[in-house]
Amino acid sequence: MTQPTGQPHDPRHPSPQIPYEQAREELLEVVRRLEAGGTTLEESLALWERGEQLAQICERWLQGARARLAGATGTASTQDDG
Repeated sequence: MTQPTGQPHDPRHPSPQIPYEQAREELLEVVRRLEAGGTTLEESLALWERGEQLAQICERWLQGARARLAGATGTASTQDDG
């Protein structure tokens, strides 16, 4: 699997910080590939690991956005927006 930057992805090492939109799009592609099937077990595991990394990147971006919004509005941020 190749990242949009053209660098090969090594699932054993965390990716550098990428923009939220890029991480989200790549995560959607990972999900599509996993749902489509037809990959080997090793490929599926690598896709799963990459998906986990991308989900963590997206979550960090969203937590940061919540904190910034809370700071700007003077309200407390909540973890469970239910």
